[in-house]
Amino acid sequence: MYHKPVLLKECLDGLKINPEGVYVDVTFGGGGHSREILKHLTTGRLYAFDHDEDASKNMISDDRFVLIKQNFKYLKNFLKMYNALPIDGLLADLGVSSHQFDVPERGFSIRFDAKLDMRMDTKSNFKASDIINTYSEGDLKRVFKDYGEVDNPGKLARVILESRNGQHINTVNELKFAVSKCLKRGKENQFLAQVFQALRIEVNKEMDSLKELLVQSIEVLKPGGRLVVISYHSLEDRLVKNIMRSGKFEGEVDKDFFGNKISPFVQVSRKPIVPSTEENATNSRARSAKLRVAEKV
Repeated sequence: MYHKPVLLKECLDGLKINPEGVYVDVTFGGGGHSREILKHLTTGRLYAFDHDEDASKNMISDDRFVLIKQNFKYLKNFLKMYNALPIDGLLADLGVSSHQFDVPERGFSIRFDAKLDMRMDTKSNFKASDIINTYSEGDLKRVFKDYGEVDNPGKLARVILESRNGQHINTVNELKFAVSKCLKRGKENQFLAQVFQALRIEVNKEMDSLKELLVQSIEVLKPGGRLVVISYHSLEDRLVKNIMRSGKFEGEVDKDFFGNKISPFVQVSRKPIVPSTEENATNSRARSAKLRVAEKV
C-alpha cells in the first residue's frame, strides 16, 4: 500500500463536505484521502495536486476527479485554468509519504544506503547531495538550524566541510559516516532524522511552497469554506497555526477600531487534533501528526 491516510475521519469531519461542492486535495500521494472525499460527493468535484511522478500510478478513474501533476504552490493558477474557483474546502497532508520513505533509491530514509536524492519532483535537477557538496558553511548552518532544529548546527556544518574536503559525499551511508562525530549516544537516529528533514525541506523548498499555499488558500476558498491541514513538525505547524489565527505567518493579530480581531479565518479547533492511541499503534506515520481546521470568514 502507498500509505495509510492519517486522521481520515477527522479530515472529512473538518471539511464538512457539501455533496455538490468543489474540493481540493493538494497532497494526493496514494489517493487515500481523495477516494474518501469522492464517496461523499454527488455532483461535486475534486481536484488533486501532486508533482511526484509515483503518485500518478494511483490515479482515480472518476468523471468528478482531476489530478493536476504540479506543486501545490501553483494552486490558484490551475484552479483558475479549470474554472474551479471559488472552492468549498482544501485538504493538505504535508510531509513525506510512507511510500517515498520506503523506496530506497529516493534517498529519503536513513534506513537504506542510496544516493542522496530526496527530490519529490524527480524532474528537478537539485538534489540533497548538491547541498552537502556545494553549500558554504554559513548556508549549511542555516539549513540545519532553521529546518532541522539540530543542536549545534555550526559544528555540524564544519564537520561536513572537513569531510568533503577533496572528495564528494554522495550517499546516505557516506553522510552518516561524515556526521558520526556529532552523534550523541542513544539519540543517533533522532539526530540523523533531523539532518535528513532539514535537507529534504531545503531540496524541495517545502516551507516556501507551504507559505504560498496558505496565502492562496485565503484567496481561493469561498466564505464558509474549510481549510484542513495535517502537519508533522513544529515548523509547518507554526505557519499553519499562525495563518489560521491571524492571516499572517508572524502570528500577531490585527484588531479593528472596536478591538475586534481581524482575520480571514475562524479556527474550528483551538487546539490541534491528534491521532488516537489506536491509530498511532496501527500507523507509524500518524505519531507526529497534528490536524488544524479553520473556516473562511
